[in-house]
Amino acid sequence: MSTTQDTHGLNERQVYDHRAIEARWQARWLETGVFAARADLSLPKYYVLDFFPYPSGTGLHVGHPLGYVATDIVARYKRHRGFNVLHPMGWDAFGLPAEQHALKTGVHPALTTRRNIDTFRRQLRSFGFSYDWSREVDTTDPTYYRWTQWIFLKLYERGLAYEAEVAVNWCPALGTVLANEEVIDGRSEVGGHPVIRRPMKQWLLRITAYAERLVKDLDLLDWPEHIKALQRNWIGRSAGAEVDFRVEQRAVPGDVPPGIEVPAGDGTGSYDQGNGPVLRIFTTRPDTLFGATYMVIAPEHPLAETLATSDNARACAEYRAAAASKTDFERSALNREKTGVFTGSYAINPVNDERLPIWIADYVMLGYGTGAIMAVPGHDERDHEFARAMKLPILEVVRATDIAAAAGSGAAAHPAAAAAAGAVPTSVGGDAKHARVQEAAYTGDGVLVNSGLLDGLDVPAAKARITEWLLQHKAGRPAVHTRLRDWLFSRQRYWGEPFPVLHHADGSVSTVPETDLPVRLPEVEKYQPSGTGESPLATVTEWVVTTDPVSGEGVRRETHTMPQWAGSCWYYLRFIDPRNEQAPVDPKLEKYWMPVDLYVGGAEHATLHLLYARFWHKVLFDAGVVSTPEPFHKLYCQGMILGEDHEKMSKSRGNTVSPDDVLPEYGADAFRLYEMFMGPLTAVKPWQTAGLSGTHRFLKRAWRLYVTDDGGLAVSDAAPSAEAMRAFHRTLAKVTDDIEALALNTAVSTMMEFVNVLVREGVGMPRALADGFLRMLSPFAPHITEELNARLHGADAPSLAWQKWPELDRSQLVEDDVEIAVQVNGKVRASIRVPKDADAAALTAAARAEPAVEKLLAGAVVKKVVAVPGRIVNFVLGGA
Repeated sequence: MSTTQDTHGLNERQVYDHRAIEARWQARWLETGVFAARADLSLPKYYVLDFFPYPSGTGLHVGHPLGYVATDIVARYKRHRGFNVLHPMGWDAFGLPAEQHALKTGVHPALTTRRNIDTFRRQLRSFGFSYDWSREVDTTDPTYYRWTQWIFLKLYERGLAYEAEVAVNWCPALGTVLANEEVIDGRSEVGGHPVIRRPMKQWLLRITAYAERLVKDLDLLDWPEHIKALQRNWIGRSAGAEVDFRVEQRAVPGDVPPGIEVPAGDGTGSYDQGNGPVLRIFTTRPDTLFGATYMVIAPEHPLAETLATSDNARACAEYRAAAASKTDFERSALNREKTGVFTGSYAINPVNDERLPIWIADYVMLGYGTGAIMAVPGHDERDHEFARAMKLPILEVVRATDIAAAAGSGAAAHPAAAAAAGAVPTSVGGDAKHARVQEAAYTGDGVLVNSGLLDGLDVPAAKARITEWLLQHKAGRPAVHTRLRDWLFSRQRYWGEPFPVLHHADGSVSTVPETDLPVRLPEVEKYQPSGTGESPLATVTEWVVTTDPVSGEGVRRETHTMPQWAGSCWYYLRFIDPRNEQAPVDPKLEKYWMPVDLYVGGAEHATLHLLYARFWHKVLFDAGVVSTPEPFHKLYCQGMILGEDHEKMSKSRGNTVSPDDVLPEYGADAFRLYEMFMGPLTAVKPWQTAGLSGTHRFLKRAWRLYVTDDGGLAVSDAAPSAEAMRAFHRTLAKVTDDIEALALNTAVSTMMEFVNVLVREGVGMPRALADGFLRMLSPFAPHITEELNARLHGADAPSLAWQKWPELDRSQLVEDDVEIAVQVNGKVRASIRVPKDADAAALTAAARAEPAVEKLLAGAVVKKVVAVPGRIVNFVLGGA
């Protein structure tokens, strides 16, 4: 072989052939199934899991394996520590992208999905990940989605699955309903097509029934606080009060918004409450009830048409139609211009009998609260913007404490205090007691003003007082609401799990018996949208029309399919027992393996997937199927690897790098090390292909510690030097702690430093340290370490996979020497290394002998020497 020169000036024979080594060991691992979880349930267990990947047609780019490398390091490490490790892999393969690709190419989604899975599997195996491939699952496999359908039946049996007509995000171009997260700025995430809102009969899951537990049980979990915050915010639990506003039965003259025509009345200004409809609102600020100046209902509110008077009906209908074309995201955007239309009707404020005009505005949505609000523009930013736009009254009822103290806390607003608060006195409805806030809503704490029985109370006390008053007067009650809405579970697609549901001629619904599961997705040649809003399955008459196995009558199958979320809600359970034909999971195995000990994935996918999986798990917990209240004990969200242009990797930007392009040159071990070495696992960092050369060079240096240029063993039988022994155990301690903390970048750098120590000594790897270092390095670089282990102990040597982690000698962590700063007149001029037990005299002598200090002291008068053993030496100089 030719001899070359590396950048460190070391002669090197080309004996480290990573291509041959990695191919050989990957084949052996697959053949022997060495990474299969063990059947011995007496062993301590460790379940480490990656977020379920979707196998796209483009395959993996180099950013995707970041979390997979980290979990594989942990899995291999835990095997070394004696744990029975479950580390599986599978495919979340149903969904819209596969169906859209099929529509564009004319290739059936089953075929493209299979091809994509084959590509992903090949790529993942090329990294040497220690997955238990015997447990591989695929959500599109009928033997898998049989149990997804079974879980749906459990939801249905418990009253948690129901049909309702709801407003949905409908994409005419895609022919399907889209979830909110699939709509961006009014267009579909896939294809960028316009999306409109329209009512449609859908299946929903009653996730709201579990809202309290979904919030409360976050306290049980070892999750990043920002992910918990995202979960809490999405659920949006709020405590407050429900308040009933009676709608007056006829409109009469009074204070109305400018430009609004009101039918003539009897001129008395009276109104008839009678038995008119009630607008029930939920508010977290019942203390501000006296500040309500108008009400708003969502365009979809059931009373929207009823409340529109004859003079206002056309304008209301046009406004509601326009709102239907907007997404929830657009309507809730804080910076958008507020629009609305007056219904012509009024509601009565129960605390002061004031008439409040009822508006329709799209910034209020039926999916939040009750779909109606009392508007308090003095103390709510959105209400303030709307009131300013429509020239509606803005009243001050909460005043900052310091201003209130200056003005007194009575009902009357002191003009100077009001001006200081950005408000001026105004007359509203002929009543001059209110202060009109003009510039901005005040949303802070303070004391109540202009609020009758609440005047002078602080906000918490006012909330308690008014809630008690509402309860006594049967006008309201304490309540807890959530932002969370029931989960829209229907999709108008072909490529998804069929519902195990039958529709009868009389409109009733029944479910397919468990013994008849799975309801298989029919094999069809055409899967284009139906054009009617129905799923493509609605056109497959021979599949849709069937017989009820219980009654024998003709029925129709449900033609909607489940969302892609369904298969990923419970896959972690199927990995435990993937071939079970009697149940989704064996109870004994579930009790042993659950919960998942470490779950790793990207934060961008964390909120909804985790929420939905937790919901299903809690339902299964209540049904006695699982033994833990939560599925994932510890969650870790890795950062993102950007392209070399520092932008997010994407096919459209042309900045993706395929592992297929870099592994042949550098190898999987160098790749694994580089991805960990790039920086903290949670950090966002740019990819640099050139960086692989550094970790590849490190592996070659480690190789030369074990193998000579002619292929023999370079391992030395000589005892390790004291420095090498200390370096080994310091490295072992650091790598152990770093793996436990997932600080994998510093673990890699520490092992690099250890190799440098041995290279400097130039005697090869000491045999006493050879096995220990291979085990230490093996979670990060498994191929080269298996190869070196076989060269040390023979081709038939047991795999490193289950060998014991090295023993740490803590006595080697104790420093014999310490570094001491040497000061002259209080300024550090040098440092010295001295025995850790050196006394003051020895410190002083060593410091004087330091060349830099010796030069400063020459000819000077040393007035005083301060020598503190183990810490510092300071020479205080005086005049000549």
